[in-house]
Amino acid sequence: MTTRTVVHGPDLSVELSLVAERLALASPAGAGDVGRTGRPLLVAGMDEVGRGALAGPVSVGVVVAALPDAGPQPAVRDSKVLSAKRREALVPEILAWGAAAAVGHAEPGEIDRYGISAALALAGRRAWHRVATDLGRIPDALVLDGRDNWLPRSPLQASVGLAPGPGAVHLQVKADATCATVAAASILAKVERDGLMTGLAEAFPDYGWEGNKGYGAAVHRQAILDRGPSPYHRMSWNLGLSRGQESTPVWPQRPEQGREQGLQQGEWTA
Repeated sequence: MTTRTVVHGPDLSVELSLVAERLALASPAGAGDVGRTGRPLLVAGMDEVGRGALAGPVSVGVVVAALPDAGPQPAVRDSKVLSAKRREALVPEILAWGAAAAVGHAEPGEIDRYGISAALALAGRRAWHRVATDLGRIPDALVLDGRDNWLPRSPLQASVGLAPGPGAVHLQVKADATCATVAAASILAKVERDGLMTGLAEAFPDYGWEGNKGYGAAVHRQAILDRGPSPYHRMSWNLGLSRGQESTPVWPQRPEQGREQGLQQGEWTA
């Protein structure tokens, strides 16, 4: 007799526990109102991609589930264990399942200006703003991957006009492997950022971005030494360049304002 091992993927257990906590903390009248009106509680999952890349944006995905009944869940997994084809196939399922979903970006100039942690928070706040706008309300809670709540570190001058952040943040280690909303967010962020880097590779073909997506692969690092940095490289990072090369990129710079305005709208085009 053959015994099969059942591998369980991410589910909504953590998200539903947050719903239970919210209802337990609510007044009896408030809990009754939830039951009578059928108004769901909105729990979001958030995850990032591109933190360690040498070029391109840092991107943050957010997916919101309307609980307690979010409907049939897509077969999401941590984006890193899925093939590119499978990730892309899951995108329409995730968008149909989630109450709202978005990906926010912070561009290399913002990473250089504010630092990676603040730029990561800015990308997250941009994604959060988009889902809050689409929903017409702030989600009730957020599940964030890891041990560190980096979302409040968004630079004030770049966050003007964005929706307020979440009131309740639940930190969950390995959330992209256990929490359905976070796994879904990781897939959206990965697919969108990979697409942006593949598009940029057509304009800047020397760096191999269609394959390495801006990370420090050997072919990418060698091209930086041979060709110099592009406008999409993070100049504050160790690119292995001499001081003269760091200060004088070979490629012409794009207008900074236009790049940042496009990213705030979730766009990134070469």
